[in-house]
Amino acid sequence: MTNQTSTNWRPDIESAARRLRERAAGFLRETPLWKLPASAFGLAVPGVEVWLKLEHLQVSGSFKARGMMNRLLANDIPESGVVVASGGNAGIATAAAAKALGVRCQVFLPGVSPEAKRARLRALGAEVVVVGELYPDALAACLTRQRETGALLTHAYDQPEVVAGAGTLGHEIEAQGGLPDSVLVSVGGGGLIGGLAGWFEKRARVVALEPEKAPTLFRAREAGEPVDVEVGGIAADSLGARRIGAISWEITQQQVQHALLLSDESIRAAQQWLWKEMKFAVEPAAALPLAALQTGAYVPREGEKVCLIVCGANVDPATVA
Repeated sequence: MTNQTSTNWRPDIESAARRLRERAAGFLRETPLWKLPASAFGLAVPGVEVWLKLEHLQVSGSFKARGMMNRLLANDIPESGVVVASGGNAGIATAAAAKALGVRCQVFLPGVSPEAKRARLRALGAEVVVVGELYPDALAACLTRQRETGALLTHAYDQPEVVAGAGTLGHEIEAQGGLPDSVLVSVGGGGLIGGLAGWFEKRARVVALEPEKAPTLFRAREAGEPVDVEVGGIAADSLGARRIGAISWEITQQQVQHALLLSDESIRAAQQWLWKEMKFAVEPAAALPLAALQTGAYVPREGEKVCLIVCGANVDPATVA
């Protein structure tokens, strides 16, 4: 990877897309891009087209598969394998990539992680270690283990290969459907928005969406720098990072103008709507873009093409309806 603090991420994202295409064929999926009229979502703004990028259908059930596989392919993997701390999705993606490559994987999870994600990790052959309650607890234990074993560390969101891998989602959207006017994306540690903003730059309006109870980017923008925040609420298992990642902070400072907060009630309503109307069983983090439209937190302009990133589906279906 050439990019650390560079303002131009597109070459690294293109390299990641090429690496994944050439060396992970049969692992990653090209997920569907649906284009629907705004009326399908109860919106009355004339001429608005809503794009749904169905990344919850990605292998491992989330966009994380892109960045985790890119991280593994871009580095030599020691005999001790790979190690990651995760609220669940990054761990599942790392475990799936490790299984595909035939290497060992150990995943540190916080207590807030749901049993559905733990079971999925075990099914993939990963060693699961549950530590503390929230993501920072799991990360501290993971870093200690990495120092002890020399395993390759896969960070859930704050490594160049991970951010560039996430950016291939934007690359794919543009190849499939052209350039949207806006892209609405959930934010936890910031790997996904970093990759998307790095790809689209200001050619499309990338809008950051966070739960009111997990506002890492929102509070960082208020403070003028990354700060620790208290996290909780309905989406804490996926969006429970306590501080925005350094890489994504730099990218979003340059490329992202809008950061919005959404209530747990609106997120839950959007999650239920996606199940009832679309039959998509997705996790709360995947529902924030729709919640932003349904609540009016984000109002598209007349004729706008607005892309909603449906980012993950590692959820117990019984909790969705």
